[in-house]
Formats: sequence, structure tokens, C-alpha cells
Amino acid sequence: MHQCTSCDGCGGCDRSLTLTQPELALLKTLAQFPFLPVARTAADPGPVYLEETEYPQEEYTLILQCLEKKGLISLDFDNPLKNADYSRYAACPIHGSMALTARGQQVIELLEIQGAEE
Repeated sequence: MHQCTSCDGCGGCDRSLTLTQPELALLKTLAQFPFLPVARTAADPGPVYLEETEYPQEEYTLILQCLEKKGLISLDFDNPLKNADYSRYAACPIHGSMALTARGQQVIELLEIQGAEE
């Protein structure tokens, strides 16, 4: 039986999920575009996302890490997107892709049906 002692909206205990406004915005983007480019440098394993500029790049790194930890997206650095334009990521030699997980898709569907609570 799962016993969580320090839950931060992971959804494992009471099936609730806490999302920040930036996390929600990126999930909605992934609902429109099933795969998006992501990259990283050899020195820093943090994901780099440069497709949007609403938030600073460092914040997008945290958003992606949190969404991945919550099991809502997958980051795959072994499979870059074919025919994607990675020219914005010239400083990041490791190219990859991101997508919603099955759980992420369920969250999007629930948000469309039920909405979000503030």
C-alpha cells in the first residue's frame, strides 16, 4: 500500500493534483501539439524549452521538471523530433522531444470537462 509522507500534489494519496498556472499553460500547449522539441546541454541535465517566451527559460526548466515528476509529461532525449527546427537550440547539443503521458492526457480531459479549482 502506498504511504506518502510528503505529498506535493503528486496524486498518489488522495488523487488530487496541484498545478501552477505555468504548468497548466504548458499542458494546454501539449494538448494542441502532441510533441514539442526540448533540448539540454551536456553539462546541465535540465531540460531547455525555447518554443514559448511567456516565462523565463529557467522557469520553463522547472515547469518541465515538475510536470515530469508529476507523471504528466515524458521527456525523451533519445528521440528528437524528425524534421523539427532545432535552430533555436544551437547552444544545446542534445535534442529531444516531449509529450503528454496517458496521465497527462487524462488530466487535460478532466480539465476540459470539470475545469480547475483555484
